[in-house]
Amino acid sequence: MGDPFIGSEAIASGRVTPYQLRSRFVAIHKDVYVARGAEVTAVTRAQAAWLWSRRDGVIAGRSAAALHRAKWVDARLPAEVLPDNRRPPMGIRTWSHSFGNDEIEVINGIRVTTPARTALDIACRYPVGKAVAAIDALARATHLKMADVELLAERYEGRRGIRNARAAIDLVDPGAESPRETWLRLLLIRAGFPRPQTQIPVYNEYGALIAVIDMGWEDIKVGADYEGEHHRASRRRMNNDIRRAEGVVEQGWIDVRVTVEDCEGDIIRRVASARARRT
Repeated sequence: MGDPFIGSEAIASGRVTPYQLRSRFVAIHKDVYVARGAEVTAVTRAQAAWLWSRRDGVIAGRSAAALHRAKWVDARLPAEVLPDNRRPPMGIRTWSHSFGNDEIEVINGIRVTTPARTALDIACRYPVGKAVAAIDALARATHLKMADVELLAERYEGRRGIRNARAAIDLVDPGAESPRETWLRLLLIRAGFPRPQTQIPVYNEYGALIAVIDMGWEDIKVGADYEGEHHRASRRRMNNDIRRAEGVVEQGWIDVRVTVEDCEGDIIRRVASARARRT
């Protein structure tokens, strides 16, 4: 029993005894259990919330994104379910909003909002920066078409948060490979730079791919890379990064490398300086 299950059903079917249920499993919600010591992921929380709804709810928002296999969904946050319930338990968030049949699909037997409806819900309910990062990951996992989200936004023109949603939708880019890459891209846009391209391939003089720059402006060969902790995880990775950086420079690029230690003002100054050298 790796997935959540309803305890009373498991006892009735003979899969577990009451003693086994008490000793080997823990309740994540009333009558919804997971194996003791099991990792509780965002997908686990979504599955458990659906069982809590007695299989009648629709998984939505970030939980739907997790079921659509989007990365970076925080497992510590409550699962999100439609429709509204006045007294959801701790660990579940519900809200009331209408939805059409074309906005629902089924994943492993669970009713889930489609990628487009999931994106709209996230865009309406969260600040622009967080919404864009979540939808970037969703779009990367599902090949979501933003035109479909825009059509849904027109369908729900009077919905609360729709203005916020339109701002977020306009900024989505599935090229982002992490929330920090999204953060960096939005920082550059807010600073007034032209909207950067993402995942720009760099080839050497023999036509071999030597690097993919996170974001930048190919016409002037200025790029920006966010260097996460994994870049320092091993000596081999560090050596590869050094060779990559040398190759990018040899092909005429200025590549601004950003880490978590860099402040926003310094990042903007460095990028502005790089662009000024080219423009």
